[in-house]
Amino acid sequence: MEQRVSISVTDGIADVRLARADKMNALDAAMFEALVAATERLGRETGLRAVVLSGEGRAFCAGLDMGRFAAMKEGGGHGIPGAEKRDLTARTHGQANFAQQAVWGWRQLPVPVIAAVHGVAFGGGFQLALGADIRFLAPDARMSIMEVKWGLVPDMAGTPILATLVRDDILRELTFTGRIFSAQEAQSYGLATRICDDPRAAAFEVAREIAGKSPDAIRAAKRMLNGLSVDPGPALLAESVEQQKLLGSANQREAVTANIEKRAPRFADAG
Repeated sequence: MEQRVSISVTDGIADVRLARADKMNALDAAMFEALVAATERLGRETGLRAVVLSGEGRAFCAGLDMGRFAAMKEGGGHGIPGAEKRDLTARTHGQANFAQQAVWGWRQLPVPVIAAVHGVAFGGGFQLALGADIRFLAPDARMSIMEVKWGLVPDMAGTPILATLVRDDILRELTFTGRIFSAQEAQSYGLATRICDDPRAAAFEVAREIAGKSPDAIRAAKRMLNGLSVDPGPALLAESVEQQKLLGSANQREAVTANIEKRAPRFADAG
């Protein structure tokens, strides 16, 4: 299988790179597998002090692979054979399902994770950036909670994280519209820690600073700060329940079809 995520560890700092540059690091089944495997591997890494998460090529992550949307148009579900029969509400990784763990796993790592975002971070790619503790954005980076475009809701652990970062009305507006917003807007909303000309270089600079601190204190601080959040379990389950209702429904398939055919959607009234 073609490598989707590369990992190298130097002086306690993990350099994690999404390695599907030809597809703007879009999320296919192999990428989901690689992201979950990466968090599992790093969770076992001795001497780990910090993680820098970035994407190769033109983008951080463009979101769900377009091929999966094309397959969704034809067969429903997630665009993976048999996916329509899977129970998204099944908790396969503690409080999360598999897709959520691709994001939530970074929150569960015992050390700080810094995302260096350039290009686009749309949909699932945006949620992946949210999994980091700190987000550095390039000045021209663009983000979107894009799931509504495809007749879906965010279901990769984005909602419990967003609820701790963004004012409620802003979160609702971004979720309901799916509009693309700039790095400057992201910073004003609380979604960007810093805007940097070279976010990856800045991320490594901060990672080295963190690596120079007591590892016991850093890990204790992450545990303590994670504990400040409201229990994510109900929100993670709610994501799955709502998404499962939408996947393959008439209006969701119409949203996908209209986007692929580049026309205005013709939705039936909500029941």
